[in-house]
Amino acid sequence: MTAINLERLIENACALQQIPAPTFSEHERGKYIESRFKTAGLRDVSVDKIGNVYGRTPGSLQPAVVVSAHLDSVFPMVTQLEIHRNGSMLIGPGIGDNAVALAFLLEMAEAFVSQPKHGGSVWFVGNVREEGLGNLLGMQQVVDRFGDKVQAYIVLEGIGLGHIYHRGLQVQRYRVSVETRGGHAWIHSDRESAIHTLLEIGSEIMGLSRPEEVPTSINIGLIRGGTSINTIASAASMDLDLRSEKPQALVDLERGLQTICERHRASEVNIKQEQIGQRPGGAISPDHALVKLACEALEVGEVAECHLGIASTDANVPLSRGHPAVCVGLTAGGHAHTIDEYIDTETIPNGYRMLHHLISEALNLNPE
Repeated sequence: MTAINLERLIENACALQQIPAPTFSEHERGKYIESRFKTAGLRDVSVDKIGNVYGRTPGSLQPAVVVSAHLDSVFPMVTQLEIHRNGSMLIGPGIGDNAVALAFLLEMAEAFVSQPKHGGSVWFVGNVREEGLGNLLGMQQVVDRFGDKVQAYIVLEGIGLGHIYHRGLQVQRYRVSVETRGGHAWIHSDRESAIHTLLEIGSEIMGLSRPEEVPTSINIGLIRGGTSINTIASAASMDLDLRSEKPQALVDLERGLQTICERHRASEVNIKQEQIGQRPGGAISPDHALVKLACEALEVGEVAECHLGIASTDANVPLSRGHPAVCVGLTAGGHAHTIDEYIDTETIPNGYRMLHHLISEALNLNPE
């Protein structure tokens, strides 16, 4: 196994974290990855029409393993990307999700360029549009390109060392919009307010029943609307994120949402609901060779436990199409999607050994 260059990995993670990359604006971060792929000696380095960055190890043109990490971050362009250390903790928005994973991607590219040639190439991909309303479009393009030609898709997430996600959590996203006449807060106080109606709808949505035996979530992530404090709002909208391990539970929530919206429609209240995103579900068995290999790799990385689970990640796409895939966490960390996001740099060598072993052995898997 190639020895880890820890300082270089951390330096790359910090450099990547400092490049703003909100979903749909990953270009500059992609340029950094493209440059480093070329420096590492990867072949056929290219950028596709939506911004995914590709490169492969020398040797066979046949893709054997695809290793990916998403380029985008949840933080808007205006976010102050301050980063600092507190002991072994590296703290800053986006450092764990997903700057450090991209740094791992670069280190693996360096390591496998110099490895003995195998029967197929390792393709490394920095993909776009994983977060928010990207709807996993970047990974859809990746899987469209490689399909079932590969033995394994390995998706990298910066936080969550010890967790192997072999099941993709299905997600449905909706926007509920309300329109009314609006008016002056005092003069037209008898008129309907789009914001008031939206709040009532939101309250009822959060009260929808969910199956106790199946993990299911409802989240109102964004609310927009209004003109001023003394204006009756003529327009307002909210974005909903619905998730469940059971597809029927999502169907039931969607029906409940439709019923609530219908109930609030009136002559002067126009309500529209539209689907604005979805993430497909899928899974491979915990007994699948790739899952077993991922747990074995954690042992090599001296990680005490292997936690198999379900999550919504780029792995959803290959899993939904019947291709073997896992998403793996690379460091211990926390506070994801907050400005206090952090990773523990002391766990980076564990993640490195785990990932190196996983990629190496995945090259030898027999397609199932």
